[in-house]
Amino acid sequence: MASAAWADSRLLFAEAQLVGGHSFDGRPIRWYSMDQMDVMQKPSVGFDLVQRLSTETGDWGMFAIQARLAYDSTRNGNIELQLYNAFLKVKPAFGDVWVGHNKPAFGLAMSLDNHGTLLQPLSMQGYGFDRDWGAGYYRDFESGNVAFSATLGSGMPVYLGKNYLFSGRISKGDLNQQNYNVGMSAAYGMTLETMGYHLVVDEPIQHCMAGADLTHYSGPWEDRVDFVWDRMQANLDHVSRYVLFHRLTLNIMPENRLKLDFQHMWVKRKTVLAADFSLGLSYQFMPDLTARLAFTQMLEQATNATKAAAQIYWYYKI
Repeated sequence: MASAAWADSRLLFAEAQLVGGHSFDGRPIRWYSMDQMDVMQKPSVGFDLVQRLSTETGDWGMFAIQARLAYDSTRNGNIELQLYNAFLKVKPAFGDVWVGHNKPAFGLAMSLDNHGTLLQPLSMQGYGFDRDWGAGYYRDFESGNVAFSATLGSGMPVYLGKNYLFSGRISKGDLNQQNYNVGMSAAYGMTLETMGYHLVVDEPIQHCMAGADLTHYSGPWEDRVDFVWDRMQANLDHVSRYVLFHRLTLNIMPENRLKLDFQHMWVKRKTVLAADFSLGLSYQFMPDLTARLAFTQMLEQATNATKAAAQIYWYYKI
């Protein structure tokens, strides 16, 4: 979205979606894709604005804001305001600097557009944050890029206290020209455990994280891999987690209108090994209308749960 804005002084999109989910355990249909407290796919309406900032001598920055009003039965009035992008980016000679609510510089999710999709990367699975409040730096080179961010470590809400998160990522490869990008990431901070706008644990937890990710295109195939090591410390307890994420996408039909996704995630924590397997189907009826289905099988020791989600997503340029 941000790169496309330079062709026009302003890009404004309206969006709306209908989402329903089902767990194969006898519970009724749910009106969300992941969890009721998560900010991701729910029945909602919203907008996406990218405004170019320029003078007679050229562009000097941009402003982006992306928000939704979503149905949430746990809220008063059953409505939740979800604010995703809300940042100002300026373009000095040494790179791009942003301040506000944006993606932290860590892992595969940093450059992955997952705003409207059912299948989500590790940042929406509890390993880092999909968005966070703070500031960051980004610069492209001939083959690769570098990024750093200093954020609150609270995710969607703003909490000021002892919480903070420093992140960085360096990568090699250009997806548009070389069909691959491989990155190395690191992060350290005292972060709050939040789910959406809900504070789960009010005491910050120390995280030391390292990761490696790979994106590769080959014909109709898109291959994405993300590995994260996370060492947590709460009180005197130290726990290390090892997470491997892989998504394989097959693009079918002209303009990639039909997509098939196979995604799996493996988590090792102490002696516990858990895994999620997902299948996704996406079909674009028109440039502004897409339907998606996703099936997920979760395996953890004696737990064996299956769930499904369906979505109609409308994204229209005004």
